[in-house]
Amino acid sequence: MATEIHALQKACTWDLVPSSQATHILPCKWVYRIKRKSDGSIERFKARLVANGFFQQDGIDYTETFSPVVKHVTIRIVLSLAISLGWSIRQLDVQNAFLHGHLTEEVYMRQPQGFEDPTRPHHVCQLRKSLYGLKQAPRAWFQRFSEYLLQLGFVGSKADHSLFIYNTDGVYLLLLIYVDDILITGNQDCKIQSLITSLGKAFAMKDLGALKYFLGIEATRTATGLYLSQHKYTCDLLVRAHMQDSKPCATPVGSGSQLSATDSVPLSDPREYRSVVGALQYLTVTRPDITYAVNQVCQHMHQPTLVHWIAVKRILRYLKGSPSDGLFFTPGSTSLVAFSDSDYAGDPDSRWSTGGFCLFLGPNLISWSSKKQRTVARSSTESEYRQMAITTTEIVWVRQLLLELSIPQPTPPVLWCDNTSSIALASNP
Repeated sequence: MATEIHALQKACTWDLVPSSQATHILPCKWVYRIKRKSDGSIERFKARLVANGFFQQDGIDYTETFSPVVKHVTIRIVLSLAISLGWSIRQLDVQNAFLHGHLTEEVYMRQPQGFEDPTRPHHVCQLRKSLYGLKQAPRAWFQRFSEYLLQLGFVGSKADHSLFIYNTDGVYLLLLIYVDDILITGNQDCKIQSLITSLGKAFAMKDLGALKYFLGIEATRTATGLYLSQHKYTCDLLVRAHMQDSKPCATPVGSGSQLSATDSVPLSDPREYRSVVGALQYLTVTRPDITYAVNQVCQHMHQPTLVHWIAVKRILRYLKGSPSDGLFFTPGSTSLVAFSDSDYAGDPDSRWSTGGFCLFLGPNLISWSSKKQRTVARSSTESEYRQMAITTTEIVWVRQLLLELSIPQPTPPVLWCDNTSSIALASNP
């Protein structure tokens, strides 16, 4: 706690002013957390001062709050390119990231509990820098960081605003930012180190070295490629759901299984169901094999039943048998190949069709999805054609991103579909 207060004071986060000047005073609290390494061992204990942002009033304490967050597809594309081109991948962690953002609004907060100024106990803190918990804190931090990168010569991507590109005099660098976690890769290691040094002078940065553990994803680089998995996250989820000793299952969902809102009786307490299903959603970042099954159980978060909970347990049993499965990126071409498929009126309640796709960049799977379509299709041709259109939008976006990255496309993208009528319709509407 003393270290946190020292960091706040060093950053000149606030000024103490008489409380009579404040129109609206926010409370604050201390949040404690144990930060662990990828193997589960304790890295350090953290204490963070957080403002109670849910007391903020729109138009008084904040205005705009949106802050872009990098897409997981973008991360996979950058990692795939780095492996194909043989680039090193470095990881940085920003210490007290939100403290670097400048506030444009007048925000007042009570003094931290246990660290009140003895000479001015009734004064309040007028915030000059953003603080964790404020609604505009992520936006202020991202704006400050992106402005600094632009000064260094980086250009922000239009396809993904959290991707920054430096391409000057043969030096090619890519930087991805996800709140306070940063990935850097490029064609010259000396320039990467120079960039890390520059960032360390402007912000409190911690160089974590080569990519190993990023956003709960374990990365293992070998001589043949890069392996991404969420082994620790999976094991923690099984323990949290009390399924660590369950019998493994070969598949995440039964063949032809469809969940209905009227299946069985509603759960008396759906909180555990929602918590586990929410955790399963993040697991699909490296596990495309459970995407369809997770999509099925996510559709009943509002009123889950006993049958839905059994379906969730089947997914957990499947994970029990394959906790280390993930993605493996290998060097290869940069051609795009996509596969599209859809059922016909598969949802027993709404009769909407469920479609899915997967998109490969060379040999590496970079994007996938499984979602219900938002209209009722009147034929299997219409359902399949609609899913082809959805897949095409993803291909167009990825091509735009690759164009910004100056990655050539040796051949036009190829879209595979198993419905002859849809292919004919796409050829001649």
